[in-house]
Amino acid sequence: MSNDLSKMRKEYEAGSLEEADLGDSPWPLFRSWLDEAIARRDLVLEPTAMTLATVGPDGRPSTRVVLLKDADERGLVWYTNYLSRKGRELAGNPHAAIQFHWVALERVLRIEGRVDKSEPEAADAYYASRPLAARIGAWASEQSEPIGSRAVLVARAAEFGLKFGINPPRPPHWGGYRLVPDRFEFWQGRSSRLHDRIRYRRDEAGRWQRDRLAP
Repeated sequence: MSNDLSKMRKEYEAGSLEEADLGDSPWPLFRSWLDEAIARRDLVLEPTAMTLATVGPDGRPSTRVVLLKDADERGLVWYTNYLSRKGRELAGNPHAAIQFHWVALERVLRIEGRVDKSEPEAADAYYASRPLAARIGAWASEQSEPIGSRAVLVARAAEFGLKFGINPPRPPHWGGYRLVPDRFEFWQGRSSRLHDRIRYRRDEAGRWQRDRLAP
């Protein structure tokens, strides 16, 4: 390799995470960090992009990037094809992990929990709000399945465009998922690799327990 990766270094000095910043629930800090990332779109190009990790029946984990489309204390919502690899894996194991990496803010947020399908009415409303090409694309793409060429995908999009015109219905295989968190971990980069890591875990009574982890 032309670059010596072992010599790459970066100091983290953008912020800190002190006990005074924390509450009894992780949700206020989650909202604060998300809002700040959205407000800094000059530096954070995709503030709602999150890596979703699922596990297949063979025990192999897989990841992909999805976009957060709703978030409140019920959980975090994204939309996708239910027949995709992630959809099939979630059908077999309805637990997942999500990670946000806001590089410019030197922050990582990890969230784990159970995943359920979100309400069909919400999926209908979000699907209707998408650009027409994206709505047609949800019909055209048999997500995660092999295709012979890009021309096949383009031809399918044209086929469904002719079939549905400007008002395609939401495909039955396309909709939302909601991750219901039982664990949050907030990571703030600090100097000398002495990073701040704050974990929240939901106990059996539904209360959040907070602790600080060694970096």
